[in-house]
Amino acid sequence: MRNIVLPLLLLATPAFSEAPVLVPYDGSFEDASFAVESAIVDRGLVIDYVSHVGDMLNRTGVDVGSDAAIFDAADIFLFCSAVLSREVMEADPSNIQFCPYGIFVTEINGDVSIGHRTYPEGPMQKIQALLQDIVTDASAF
Repeated sequence: MRNIVLPLLLLATPAFSEAPVLVPYDGSFEDASFAVESAIVDRGLVIDYVSHVGDMLNRTGVDVGSDAAIFDAADIFLFCSAVLSREVMEADPSNIQFCPYGIFVTEINGDVSIGHRTYPEGPMQKIQALLQDIVTDASAF
């Protein structure tokens, strides 16, 4: 039975997405964060939450037995688009798995980047285009 179940589980596992889109930012982490926030809000979108992942990892490292510094700073801006979300979920209700959408800002060894994850072909490419437009605007700020 195990010889049958394991291959089926592997087939049911979602494929790994491609590497995220990363754009270098010529400025400080704070400036990049402000630029991302502005680019999102300027489109009439509401930021639901800012996840301070870098702070959390730095704060909890000792608790989990690690002294490795991953980021100097890292935040993820989470938001949704009612219009585009409805469109992609009407096309396929399982697209709910991608909402809310996120754009992240990282600083690693003094290098600041803005980025977002990649999405599968099909309707989710509209979301990817929105995220790419936001990142492009923010990186030019």
